[in-house]
This record gives sequence, structure tokens and C-alpha cells, in this order.
Amino acid sequence: MEEQRTRRSPARGGPPWWRHGPPGWRHGPPGWSGPPGRTGGDRGDGEGRADRMPWRSTLLLTVLVLVGSQFAAHAQGGDRETLDPLARVLLLGGCALLLWRQRRPVLVAFGTAAVTLVYIGAGYPYGPVFLTAAVGCFGAVVAGHRQAAWAAIGMLWLGHLVMAHWLYHWLPPSGDRAVSWTREIGIATWGVAIVAVSELVRVRREQWARDRAERAQAAARRADEERLRIARELHDVLAHSISVINVQAGVGLALLDSDPEQARSALTTIKEASREALGEVRQVLATLRARGDAPRAPAPGLDRLPELVEQAAAAGLAVEVRGAAPKLPPGIDLAAFRIVQEALTNVVRHSGSRNARVRIEATGEALRLGVDDDGPATGADAGGSGHGLAGMRERAAALGGTIEAGARDDGGFRVRAVLPLQVKEDR
Repeated sequence: MEEQRTRRSPARGGPPWWRHGPPGWRHGPPGWSGPPGRTGGDRGDGEGRADRMPWRSTLLLTVLVLVGSQFAAHAQGGDRETLDPLARVLLLGGCALLLWRQRRPVLVAFGTAAVTLVYIGAGYPYGPVFLTAAVGCFGAVVAGHRQAAWAAIGMLWLGHLVMAHWLYHWLPPSGDRAVSWTREIGIATWGVAIVAVSELVRVRREQWARDRAERAQAAARRADEERLRIARELHDVLAHSISVINVQAGVGLALLDSDPEQARSALTTIKEASREALGEVRQVLATLRARGDAPRAPAPGLDRLPELVEQAAAAGLAVEVRGAAPKLPPGIDLAAFRIVQEALTNVVRHSGSRNARVRIEATGEALRLGVDDDGPATGADAGGSGHGLAGMRERAAALGGTIEAGARDDGGFRVRAVLPLQVKEDR
């Protein structure tokens, strides 16, 4: 069944040779390996745009040129030569060159211009033959070969100028006379218009390419920011609760035989901390799955600071809180809560002190937070020098604030955060 579907799938929208040319033409002339920087096997979705022959557009243009030239021959029957087999060969040859306008734009631009000059020099009627040169030069400009396109248009115009004003005595048809300068200016204007339109299309394509690249970069940047935000949330949600669980588990194990009641209290604290951690993890996951909807539970803020104090007390850390925060915007409130939570977690994990002080001060423009402990530090990574401190800095920077963290002269550790109360829209 899969093989049958594979065989039938190209039939939609016409047979493959209609879209990409006859069998064997898609791969270019012998020895051709594709545009610079590409190989025959590097085609993205299987067939790169530059590897495809513009078969349909060239076929339609060929029909237009042949039919239009036939009408032009009837209209100019007394002034120009009739269309003979050589004329049709030249018309077909110029159109055939356009099949390579995406692969060899410079060669096609000069080739179509040269074929058009030979056709006009042979005395055949004016008409759609100029379309082949126009399309060839258009392809060169769009491909970025501007100078080559200008040179091909200039060669065509100068060649016509020489033939129409100096060589017409020796060229067919016999008895021909010089072309008026009005028509010559019209031909020159036509050439400039072709190049101008080509330049406009090229500029628009480059702008579209830049816009696509910028959108891709913005999407990648948003994905990175979201990934970091999720990492910060999960770290802050889990680190504090797991630190409390770790401390209480050690207490419970130490007192399991000597003081069962104290061990029971430690197990109760572990149960409460794990339940809270699970609830916050579910909230984070629910927010990720909400597809843009508002989360069902409110984000934590400094109004939950008493819970942090209780959890720290259960872990053996006495926390003194000074000051109170006013009503804050949700983003600032969440960042302030997470910063204090992470700072207290670092005290529990990395400090030998069992006392900590939290200071909250709100001015007219900023919220200032401070968390201090008296040390001494325990372990090589004392002070929270890992992901937690980096997460605090990222949270503050995202709101236009700052974080200062470091050891104090008396051996303790200090965290200072300044968060603006009014975040600019462009942040």
C-alpha cells in the first residue's frame, strides 16, 4: 500500500515532467553540479528551487513569442522579412536558453540578448522576441548579477543602434531605412524599465528574505527565553522544597530511635514540603499546556512570604522579616518571591548560620530586597554560585533590575536586589 501511494502521489497537480521538465532535464546539462555552495544531493526537501527547470513558464513564454511573432510578421509584412525556418530556430533558441535562467543567469542574459540581435539583424519583424532578452536580464538581476544584466541590456541597445543607423544598408531587408530616433529612445526606455522593474523585484526579495530571517531569529530567541524561564521556574519551585526535605530527612533519620516524636514532626514537614512542591510543579506544567490561556492558580508573590518563613523554620533556619511590600504587579511580585525563596534556600544549603534576615523596602520607583546570613559558608559552592544565583540575575535583568550577591567582611553572605516598580513596555 505504501508503495502504491508513493507511485500515485506525483499525479496530483499533473505528472512530474510537467512540473520539472522532461525526464533527465531536471539534473541539468552534463557536468553541471548545481549552484555554488550546493551539491546535487543537498536539496532540502528533495528538489531545491535552483535545481528545477522553469519548464512551465518557459513553455508558456515560447508559445507567446511564436504566436506573437507570427502576428507581428503579418503586420510588418511589407517592411521586414517573413518568418522562415531560421527565424523560428532563433525564436526557439532564445526561449530554450531561458530554461537555464536560474542556474546560469549571466550566460542566459547575454545569450538571449545575442540571439535577439541576430534575429533583428537578419531583418525579421520586431515583436515579442524582445521578451526573451527581458526575461533573461530580469533573471540575472534577481539572482544578484546586476552588472551583467545592465551590460546585456546595453549590448542589445548599442547593437540595435549600430544596425538601425549605420549597418541597415548592408542588412536585410533590402531598401530598409534608418530607424527614427523617437523609436530608438523608446527602445532605450524599454530597456531601462526592464532593469528598473528587475531591481525592484530584487530589492523586494531581499527584504522578504531579511524579514524571514528576522522572524526566525525572533522565534528562536523567544524559544530560548521560554526555555530559560521554564528552567528558572522548575529550579526555584523544586530547590527550596527539596532542600527542606533533605534537611528534615536527615533530622528524622538521626532522631528516629532516640526521639520518635521529633522524627514524626520531621516526616510531617517532609510531607507538607513535597505536597507544596508537587502543587507548584503542576501549576507550571498547567501553564505550559494552557495554549495561551491564563493559569488557573495565581502566581506566587510576597504575600506568601510567611509560608517561606515557616518552611525555613522547619529546616532549622530562623528568619527575621523587616518591612512589607506594597501591592505589586504580578511579574515583579513573582520575581521578588522567587529571589527571596532562592536566597533562603542557599542559606539552608550552603551556610552554617541558622539565622537569616529579610529586608523589604519599597520606594517610589523601585523595590529593594535584602537577604543576609551570618555564615560561615559550608562547601565549595557556598553562597549559591550555581544555577540559582544565575536564575536570580536573569529574573532581575528581565525586569530591568539588578542583583548583587557576595560574601560579607564578617563571614556572612548578602544578596541585594533592586526591581523597578514600573517595567517599560519594550522589555
